[in-house]
Amino acid sequence: MTLTPIRQTLLTLLSDGQFHSGEQLGEQLGISRAAVSKHMAALKGLGLDLFSLTGKGYRLAVPMALYDQQQLQVLAPMAPVHCFPIIGSTNQFLLDRVSTLTSGECCLAESQTAGRGRRGKPWVSPFGCQLLLSMYWRLEQGMAAAMGLSLAVGVAVVQALTSLGYPGVELKWPNDLYYQGRKLAGILVEMSGSAGASCNLVIGVGLNLAMPQQEGVRIDQAWAELRHINPELVDRNQLAARTMIYLQQAMQTFEQSGLTSFVAAWNQLDHFAGRPVRLLMGDQEIRGVARGIDDRGALRLETDEGIKYYLGGEISLRRGD
Repeated sequence: MTLTPIRQTLLTLLSDGQFHSGEQLGEQLGISRAAVSKHMAALKGLGLDLFSLTGKGYRLAVPMALYDQQQLQVLAPMAPVHCFPIIGSTNQFLLDRVSTLTSGECCLAESQTAGRGRRGKPWVSPFGCQLLLSMYWRLEQGMAAAMGLSLAVGVAVVQALTSLGYPGVELKWPNDLYYQGRKLAGILVEMSGSAGASCNLVIGVGLNLAMPQQEGVRIDQAWAELRHINPELVDRNQLAARTMIYLQQAMQTFEQSGLTSFVAAWNQLDHFAGRPVRLLMGDQEIRGVARGIDDRGALRLETDEGIKYYLGGEISLRRGD
């Protein structure tokens, strides 16, 4: 579904979270009340938490500050920022343009129609309810040097959130942010390149802000959102800009010293530290106690046979019974 100019204007008018009558909206847009009703139904189809009340009109459940590309460019001036109301995938947008991008260039969207998570899982992204951010980076050291990058990215995003007044966020190996045992955000790092040459990295972050309940039922695991931490949501432009800045700084550090600079911080933020876990590898299940990560980003698992080390791929970490 596309966001037509009329629907974009409607969203701007409704973004204050106050009631607006159909008659008033129609007069402002030069359309009938019946046309307003049809456009509202289309906006609900985007996953917006939008409701109506007889005698009062239409209202968004939560005020929404739409992304402002000019403001974002001022707040995070280090590299170009591309903003879209609706896109297939922010990661794919950058992957399709790696030959023309500069390191640190970002793509933001209010919603994705073909967003994906780890192992190709679809990413649920109702309009305006998440931070959907992707960043491009050219890593001169090559693909082998990118090992453990998602762990460094996780540390950077947690630090950005903490700086904005969202404490208590933890990390789950290898690519998730957790709050009180529920998934708050996911990280997807995709790369292209050839052996012995520099590689192109695209780092995607999907972070729940204020999800409508009817959309949340589509998510196949326990989830959290920023307003669970602090009901007074930070301005989304400020959040996006701060995240971009922390990611760019993290990538500069990662480029110089690899994962080593992030291991201590990651282990302090480890949600499963010292807890029984199950590690799923295809049909195989390994049980043990999580003991953090090593300098390569491998999970340290204390088993009956001693400490074992596991790297990413098709491995899934779950809470122990």
